Amino acid sequence: MSQKVLITGGCGFIGRYVTQELLASGYQVRILDALIDQVHGDGSVAVPDGVEFIEGNVCDRQTVDAALAGVDAVLHLAAEVGVGQSMYEIARYVGGNDLGTAVLLEAMIGGPVRRIVVASSMSVYGEGLYRTADGTRLGQVRRKAARIKAGQWEAQGPNGEALTPAPTDEEKPVDLASIYALTKYVQERAVLIWGEAYGVDAVALRLFNVFGPGQALSNPYTGVLANFASRIANGQSPMIFEDGQQRRDFVHVRDVARAFRLALEKQSAAGHVINVGSGQSYSVAEVASLLAEAMGAPELQPDIMNKARSGDIRNCFADISKARELLGFEPEHRLESTLGELAEWVRVTGAIDRGAEMKRQLEQRGLVS
Repeated sequence: MSQKVLITGGCGFIGRYVTQELLASGYQVRILDALIDQVHGDGSVAVPDGVEFIEGNVCDRQTVDAALAGVDAVLHLAAEVGVGQSMYEIARYVGGNDLGTAVLLEAMIGGPVRRIVVASSMSVYGEGLYRTADGTRLGQVRRKAARIKAGQWEAQGPNGEALTPAPTDEEKPVDLASIYALTKYVQERAVLIWGEAYGVDAVALRLFNVFGPGQALSNPYTGVLANFASRIANGQSPMIFEDGQQRRDFVHVRDVARAFRLALEKQSAAGHVINVGSGQSYSVAEVASLLAEAMGAPELQPDIMNKARSGDIRNCFADISKARELLGFEPEHRLESTLGELAEWVRVTGAIDRGAEMKRQLEQRGLVS
């Protein structure tokens, strides 16, 4: 009999692709999802044939008990997502992410589940890894608020020296710069601590910037590419904080789904935190321009705000050596070759642009400077 897997948040953007990946590999799948309005809009969702679906909140113990009945493994993706929003809806993020994980873990005590994989985030790193001119590794770099306020965006070394951003590996110490990052770190540590205590295989995947068809285009707190696409689809220039030269790693959702399946299957992954990214770095302005071109609107060049959001970092992109070693993971869907697919999906789907509303919410609370 095939293994039965519970996917919390399985109706979300990443969860839907993970569900498809597992079904294609012969797994039985059950989904637990609260279908929150910010992500799902009117709440309508198409669940694939053969998938069990339970609508409910991971913070509700009775619902979680029902969802866990008879499952062999758990992929825990349910979470509130959004760096900016987490800075003012603090109780919502701590409750949904950390209390929800606690309820899930308590419910699993003494049960048949033999493996749990939790979705963590690159946001736990804060600034990514840097090197000095002589190659010295710096894992704890923070930008000074006064420099940011003056529009001096680049991070500096302890003596004011120039730094070069480098691929960030899992050995870099965490540096939590937002409530969202804090909640994701609590999630991953709770799962790994619990797994070790109860003899259950536990894996945490630190996801970098996930993109692809199916993102919630009308949710301004979702991924940056979805935000850009919503703006462009509505004839607006992509809105970029700072100067647009900050660098990120964009990983396709199909690659992320495969990483979850591999984390479920590979014994070598147990007990580890593993980066899941593309291993490539792109400036945010470059990505915005590439997307505008793919969407047939090259004239919509980025609107550079020259303002910073509280909790934002300058550079962070993935070293995926550990994913290659422990999971046999190799990205297959590069940003440059898949933006056409994303553009076509946006054209067919349509999007409500709420980027200005998001900016206003942050400004009203003094979170933009």
